[in-house]
Amino acid sequence: MKFRYLGNSGLKVSEICYGNWLTHGSQVENETATRCVRAALDEGITSFDTADVYANTVAEKVLGEALKGERRESLEIFTKVFWPTGPGGPNDSGLSRKHIMESINGSLKRLRTDYVDLYQAHRYDQETPLEETMQAFADVVRQGKALYIGVSEWDAAQIRAGHALAKDLGFQLVSNQPQYSMLYRVIEEWVVPTAVELGVSQICWSPVAQGVLTGKYLPGEPAPKSSRATDEKGGANMIQRLMGEEVLVAVQRLRPVADELELTMAQLAVAWVLQNPNVACAIIGASKPRQIKENVAASGVVLSPEVLGRIDDALGDVVMRNPMLTAVNSPKGRP
Repeated sequence: MKFRYLGNSGLKVSEICYGNWLTHGSQVENETATRCVRAALDEGITSFDTADVYANTVAEKVLGEALKGERRESLEIFTKVFWPTGPGGPNDSGLSRKHIMESINGSLKRLRTDYVDLYQAHRYDQETPLEETMQAFADVVRQGKALYIGVSEWDAAQIRAGHALAKDLGFQLVSNQPQYSMLYRVIEEWVVPTAVELGVSQICWSPVAQGVLTGKYLPGEPAPKSSRATDEKGGANMIQRLMGEEVLVAVQRLRPVADELELTMAQLAVAWVLQNPNVACAIIGASKPRQIKENVAASGVVLSPEVLGRIDDALGDVVMRNPMLTAVNSPKGRP
């Protein structure tokens, strides 16, 4: 396992991070989830990403239980705040001081830890003054409940404004967690250059495009049983926009590239994300322990410029690149 610095901080994270969105407390049973976490640890993963909203707080509980007994100092635990939790009252979402302070306490209890290494704003809150949000994060850091602060799916202007306030308040904004893959490159034009300038890393979710880049979804054929595309608990809805015939045909054109490099399609996809020097780590999920062993093999893989060009040629126009999508997809208010 290779390690990278998170932003301009001194914190090192494993370049493959294990995340439990759409799996723990939802798609897989707790026993399987625990075996996946143990497999991640066995493969050298030290960074684990979750959020209070995943399975409405259950995912944090499952991760906390699975990590019980591990040396806390040897782990980097990330969680997030913004989306609704609990019964969905008027203050059960967003980035108000009230919600942040109550949410961090709940997350720590569920995760069975005194602190998280990284606490992230899961989206930008249009209804709360940014000054209030960043002051609350500053207090969370000063109280020792989080060591570092990050954001998720903020656009370039929001990152710049948040970074400036954090600096004024005496702490660092070190990371952004965007969707990023061969098929979804919207951060490249605006977000990444801003992040490089400010010393903010990307922690990328969905590097295998929710499984589409594994090549298991074949054009003109039904989705495999027990795959995310057949999951009625939320997975099928999330993956649907990536299941078009044109996308699936283009993805199959990547298979000869992976075969020549003696990589699986999933390994090629994760390795591609890690070629971006602004990326600190790629988040992988798993419903089976063997998937972790496969994806971890992408750590340290170097893709040549010629290979990167062949990937671009294979995918062609199916790649989403519009930099406006980060802002367009941002919530216009609290859920």
